[in-house]
Amino acid sequence: MTTSEKLDTDGLLERARAVLDGVTDPELPFLTIADIGILRDVHLDGATIEIVITPTYSGCPAMDVIGVDIAAAMTRAGLHDHRITRVLAPAWTTDWLSPAARAKLIANGIAPPAKSAGKRALFATEAVACPTCGSTETIQVSAFGSTACKAQRRCERCREPFDHFKCI
Repeated sequence: MTTSEKLDTDGLLERARAVLDGVTDPELPFLTIADIGILRDVHLDGATIEIVITPTYSGCPAMDVIGVDIAAAMTRAGLHDHRITRVLAPAWTTDWLSPAARAKLIANGIAPPAKSAGKRALFATEAVACPTCGSTETIQVSAFGSTACKAQRRCERCREPFDHFKCI
């Protein structure tokens, strides 16, 4: 491979990553698939751009829409030779949420999950801070919120209800 071919390859991957930076989660449209950690890798397999994604959980209904959104964004950008590969291992964890994703969740009234999900004690309860006032005096109202990956909580201090992104 010549230097100019290597530069073209780097440019192609850079373009693909820039396109993918605009693909959002349909359930949380203020978060990109990179913010959430769904986008695992972008590389070339010969002349084909391979986009590797991992679902937040194996039955996540948003993954089909995300796949369609990725394909549409790539095609609109003229990057027709691409393939989307779903991988289940390692399993996605909320630890893959970027710091930007955590900040965006709070800004949109959703409490982010605790860090290091795998290090919590079994059946331990975590203090969940209210995204409105910051109080940890919150209670769970329902194990399920607006989507299966969120629980519904209420702040005892400001009385505001809010979603809490579950720790996985």
